[in-house]
Amino acid sequence: MFEIVTGTPTVSPSDSSIRSALKPGTHHLSRQIMSASKVIIVTGASQGIGAETVNAFRARGHRVVATSRSIGPSNDPDLVTVAGDIGDPAVARRVVDAAIEHFGRVDTLVNNAGVFIAKPFTQYTADDYAQITSVNLSGFFHITQHAIAAMQKHGGGHVVSITTSLVDHANSNVPSVLASLTKGGLNAATKSLAIEYAKAGIRVNAVSPGIIKSPMHAPETHATLASLHPVGRMGEMSDIVDAILYLDSAPFVTGEILHVDGGQSAGH
Repeated sequence: MFEIVTGTPTVSPSDSSIRSALKPGTHHLSRQIMSASKVIIVTGASQGIGAETVNAFRARGHRVVATSRSIGPSNDPDLVTVAGDIGDPAVARRVVDAAIEHFGRVDTLVNNAGVFIAKPFTQYTADDYAQITSVNLSGFFHITQHAIAAMQKHGGGHVVSITTSLVDHANSNVPSVLASLTKGGLNAATKSLAIEYAKAGIRVNAVSPGIIKSPMHAPETHATLASLHPVGRMGEMSDIVDAILYLDSAPFVTGEILHVDGGQSAGH
């Protein structure tokens, strides 16, 4: 099941350039900002990195379609929310359709939705496998397919996916083969799609995080998790958001797996 929810229009500019565009007599600047505004889709957007990514793009004046299972209604006319399971092909289509219906196009897709379950390989259940592959693989495949098709009609775009540095450095203390299987697949797909669509003006990149302070990790685990990084700390959600924003603003970067992992992928 899915639902598209929008609310009462409100304006809450948080950038000085946007504020000035709203002043009387500066309609030309308002039009310039609107023409520079992108249309962004963010999955897994109700909390954590996804919610912070939505906030960051909105603060820069971009229009956003945000989706997750539990996302609530929006009272911002430039933020449309779509509630549903991103692993469902019908929901994926509805998210992209919502972007086109409300904003006319898709410029950037942020594939943030993901499920992580760490346990010994022989203890994974069929339900674990189904849940992880549905969100991490189906939740990438269907919406990316629809988004790229939409981008082709408008001369280009950008796809950025959130993976994990565990793909590059397995850790016996964090057994998580299903993360490696699914997110490793996203890394490979990122490079494949980057080459396939380079001449179409569509860039495809990924951010590969270390362990990030987010609602996924209880505060009492932070000290132990910090020790797994050569820099001696966990990452902040802002570290990942900054990486997403960088990739989105870097027109000569495609096929990149950007490690934001406190040195984990370099060694221990």
